[in-house]
Amino acid sequence: MAIVTFLGHAGLSVEAADFTLLCDPWLDPRGAYLGSWHQYPRNDHLDVAALADADWVAVSHEHLDHMDPWFLSQLSPRTRVLIPKYPASAYRDRMMAAGVRNLVEIEPWEPFALDNHGSWITAIPEVSPMCHDAAFLVVADGHSVLNCNDARLTAAQARRAKHLAGGKLDLMGVQASGAAWHPMTYTNYTPEEVARIAAEKKLAKLRAVSRLVRSTEPVMAAPFAGPPVFLDPELQRFNWVLDRGDAGAYCDPEEAAEWLSERLPRVRWHAFKPGDKIDLATGEITPDPVSAKFSFTEGRDEYIQRYANDRKTQIARIHAENPEPGDELYPLFVSHFERLGTLSEYFNRNIDMTVRFDVTGPGGGRWDVVFAPGGITVGEAREEKPGYVITVAGRWLMPVLKGEIAWEDLMISMRLSFYRDPDVYNDYLVGLLKHANEDALRAVEEYETGRDESERIVVTGDDGTSYEIGRYCPHAGEDLSVGAVVRDGQVWCLGHNFAFDLKSGECVNARCLPLATRAITPTTT
Repeated sequence: MAIVTFLGHAGLSVEAADFTLLCDPWLDPRGAYLGSWHQYPRNDHLDVAALADADWVAVSHEHLDHMDPWFLSQLSPRTRVLIPKYPASAYRDRMMAAGVRNLVEIEPWEPFALDNHGSWITAIPEVSPMCHDAAFLVVADGHSVLNCNDARLTAAQARRAKHLAGGKLDLMGVQASGAAWHPMTYTNYTPEEVARIAAEKKLAKLRAVSRLVRSTEPVMAAPFAGPPVFLDPELQRFNWVLDRGDAGAYCDPEEAAEWLSERLPRVRWHAFKPGDKIDLATGEITPDPVSAKFSFTEGRDEYIQRYANDRKTQIARIHAENPEPGDELYPLFVSHFERLGTLSEYFNRNIDMTVRFDVTGPGGGRWDVVFAPGGITVGEAREEKPGYVITVAGRWLMPVLKGEIAWEDLMISMRLSFYRDPDVYNDYLVGLLKHANEDALRAVEEYETGRDESERIVVTGDDGTSYEIGRYCPHAGEDLSVGAVVRDGQVWCLGHNFAFDLKSGECVNARCLPLATRAITPTTT
């Protein structure tokens, strides 16, 4: 017996003969990220009390559409909560601060027994510690589920997972909908540029999923883990991301399944909705009668408006819980960044820019944070041009400064905007903000400075020149022999869309270490 029920978004329930395991259940009626994200389609018809009585709950990472404190607070006292063991204790500490008990950290790639009959689970973290995301591989009563959720696994990791599961994956859950705030919150783009970049990233995400699934050929694959919907009136303008094709930015499960099934017809694809079940022994799917009435394409605007009306009270409460700050805002801002400046000289050196914060509302101002070797300085805005400008209302900044939420929670919320010139992504800036933890930052430094980069592959540019390049992406270790495309004189890593100039090796769209490269045949004319 192995029945998988989809709980909406990235949530799964695996029911075996002797246990029930939940993965990443997100059921909070207030949504997530300061009330900005909400489950889409809605899943509030599911029986929360019954779900909270599970034997095991596995939570992959600390993003609040996966780690749901509202649901976790309702778990049975006997329920044990499983989390991946990351290089730093920050995730475990956050879970404990949320009141989660019976917490067990799983060692990466080590099977952890779920019963006495051979069922187990293991965590598969991303290669680079810059991203604390992990997939779960579950074997229940002889059937296997590779739940990738938000983790961007390499093809080699996915093949290893299949081997560990006995050479067969019955079900593979893959995220086909990105959760990025870029380019939607960037004001240095025209509307046409936003649409173009969003469409390019949407397609790149589908290609990455296709590559991953092709490497394992599961019996069934299911796009899931997004997209969300925006119900707060201040944010409903972002719902254009749900549009199909090049008009949107996030790919819904049905659109993804259609695109992927055309390219990988040997794999059975299905777009599951909240409450839908599949029996892994027979492959039989049982649709949920409530979710069956939902459509991603028909009556969407009316559906969202009804949904927003139903959650109006919860959204208003979140605004009330985050009032306008006063004179305490700037001293908290200064102490917050002064602390960040002590965490990692490696990150300060690689950020190496001025970031301006335009904090609106009472208590706000225009403040510069200068990242440089030797530390960080904080003060009023200066004459020099900043590399980034981050605009945010003081009421939404305060939860970060008080330690109630993480910087990445605020970024994902879309309740801020960015401007950058030059238009180059600084992964070290985002990494420092999102981790804000000395051990986590040290792990990134050790990974990036200790890698064996001697292995090489050969690629050919558009002009016929062959180049010997490093096999692994300098950013997060993606195997470029299977996870890259070459176009316009650049190598594009499909893992995170970092692009490297073939001639110089420099990353052209992000702050990143260069890719080793050298031409081995002359350019033809």
